[in-house]
Amino acid sequence: MRTDSVRNLILTAGLLTLTACGVLSGGKLHYPAARIDSVVDEYNGVRVADPYRWLEDTDSQETRRWIEAENALTSSYLKSIPARTLIHERLEKLWNYERYGVPFVRGGHYFFTKNDGLQPQSVLYVASSIDAEPRVLLDPNTFSKDGTIALSGLSVSWDGRLLAYATSDGGSDWQDWHVRDVETGRDLPDHIRWSKFSDASWTRDGRGFYYERFVAPRPGEELKEANYNQMVFYHRIGSPPEKDTLVYQRPDHKDWTFGAEVSEDGRWLILTVYRGTDSRNLLFYEDLKASKPVIRELVRDFVAGHRFVADAGNVFYLWTDRDAPHGRLVAVDLRHPEPANWKDVIPEGTDTLEGVSLVHDTFIARYLHDAHSRVAFYAPDGTPRGGLALPGIGSVRGFAGRRADTETFYAFSGFTTPTTIYRVDLATGQNTVFKRPKVPFDPSRFETRQVFFTSRDGTRVPMFITARKGLRAGGLNPTLLYGYGGFDISLTPRFSVSRMVWMEMGGVYAVANLRGGGEYGEAWHRAGMLKNKQHVFDDFIAAAQWLIDNGITSPRKLAIEGGSNGGLLVGAVLNQRPDLFGAAVAQVGVMDMLRFNKWTIGWAWQSEYGSPQDPEMFEVLRAYSPYHNIHRGTHYPATLITTADHDDRVFPAHSFKYAARLQAAQGGPAPILIRIETRAGHGAGMPTQKRMDEAADIMAFLSKNLGVGVPSSWSKTKGGE
Repeated sequence: MRTDSVRNLILTAGLLTLTACGVLSGGKLHYPAARIDSVVDEYNGVRVADPYRWLEDTDSQETRRWIEAENALTSSYLKSIPARTLIHERLEKLWNYERYGVPFVRGGHYFFTKNDGLQPQSVLYVASSIDAEPRVLLDPNTFSKDGTIALSGLSVSWDGRLLAYATSDGGSDWQDWHVRDVETGRDLPDHIRWSKFSDASWTRDGRGFYYERFVAPRPGEELKEANYNQMVFYHRIGSPPEKDTLVYQRPDHKDWTFGAEVSEDGRWLILTVYRGTDSRNLLFYEDLKASKPVIRELVRDFVAGHRFVADAGNVFYLWTDRDAPHGRLVAVDLRHPEPANWKDVIPEGTDTLEGVSLVHDTFIARYLHDAHSRVAFYAPDGTPRGGLALPGIGSVRGFAGRRADTETFYAFSGFTTPTTIYRVDLATGQNTVFKRPKVPFDPSRFETRQVFFTSRDGTRVPMFITARKGLRAGGLNPTLLYGYGGFDISLTPRFSVSRMVWMEMGGVYAVANLRGGGEYGEAWHRAGMLKNKQHVFDDFIAAAQWLIDNGITSPRKLAIEGGSNGGLLVGAVLNQRPDLFGAAVAQVGVMDMLRFNKWTIGWAWQSEYGSPQDPEMFEVLRAYSPYHNIHRGTHYPATLITTADHDDRVFPAHSFKYAARLQAAQGGPAPILIRIETRAGHGAGMPTQKRMDEAADIMAFLSKNLGVGVPSSWSKTKGGE
């Protein structure tokens, strides 16, 4: 099955020095040798070749040599781009500004995160009042010398005395939970391992918290082994984790995952039950005040999405899209919990209801109107109480608090508006700036507009376009088109330093709100999943065509980018329309659609993609799988693939195999490169320096391959002005 491996090992090792030079005479890249296997799998009677299966063994000597050679080639290529140094300097200058997280209050203390600018990780602060001098409660920058151990979760007890916090090592999804005394800043002995996709929810007495974890993986398989059979535990402070109380598990449904939450009054434990990444879920609950608590099923069928918002005695307030694709808020009496008895508090509207919180006896509703935020207030009985005036087209998040609180905080961000923190006095209605960052650029030179284009089947799809004011048509503008299109995730306006640098270079930044996302509710999501996945690719192609047809750009000046499910998007679209783009950036992508369910949490995506073992879905998946639809001799555009060695969300072998096959197939002169980050994962928790380095590499790659220069002012003073 694996022939000529010794020869190929020698060739691969021998290329290390050669490929470090990056470019051979004549300007043609010489890619590291990648052995071609004769591995063939059979799916439903169909034989499918997998020539680079050996790259799935990410820790083998052969794979490590291939990784080193690919990184040497990519590094050599990127360092040879004259603009990269100036781009990095400009990124560092703009990145160096204070960034705040949204504050929340517990036990009279205010908690928030802050990054001074270039700190590897943001620091957690606590203050006794809104105006008091804050003090450092937790500094993740002390966890490791290279800044790669990150704070991945935190929860403060109701009385504000104890902090449960989770750390992640090297970008992995695995979490270690610890407990810190808020007053002294000292850690208690508590240490929980093998938790993943978990929060911590404290009981009202502050004696412990609920969390989720898995059985420890086999040694050496921590970043690869499939994660099934998640369990809910209760940890009592001071007791060893092995004595934690098992609260709930379902070995008969190994694909179920859970989220445990204690209600504000401390009476109820709510269990949200998920099946993979399906947006439809179950809801269970337990009366913690009962003499013999029993977990009861409130929602017992996977027919819609349901989220607990608040309670009032025996009444639960739930967000749901049951019989309401745009979402609604309902009141559920636990004494008569049948869906037929649910009562609308906030009925479904034309805009998508993203979420609701209850603060100061006011329901704060966050809506999406054509993919940007709108906020409305309602009385407990659903009577409208007006809305919140936002500073422009953008996104909001936050609005946490308790029912009796008189204040709440939220963050607002736009494509040219750095994330600003606001405080709302709900007693007076006053909305004031709490923290406004100072970034050294002039936002008045740029503008965002929203357009709508028509996809292949006639569907109307929105797209944001941000660029310098006075943008000229003519097809000469270098344009970066970004997309995702999946998992009910909405792409809304967000500020990004790297995007600002791109636009300062004269680039246009476009974000397409493809089907598969949540911008228009569950119907929009379902229109881009399972057998409808091709709609997502059609939407993205139509977005690119609109930009070309309307004189914004041309194929040789157009680049596409996406990460994770968006990396799959880029790979699939490149295969279907390689002529439409001048460059592509595929980040941590799901590229092998016939084996994605073999690794870590990949099995959970079957609710979105379908199973390769299902005969009908196999045909759908094989038809667009990026790895399986590469054709030798095709002229592919310049492509940069990025991944990381600690990515245990999307196993890095996806990108390894895709890169090797695309390099071997390339029939044109454009480079096919892969950038493999070390001590990093799927993106969360990556230290600032690594983020800047990656952004500089991507911008430099696009600069070279789209013919984009840098402003002359950048070279006059380090970092520019």
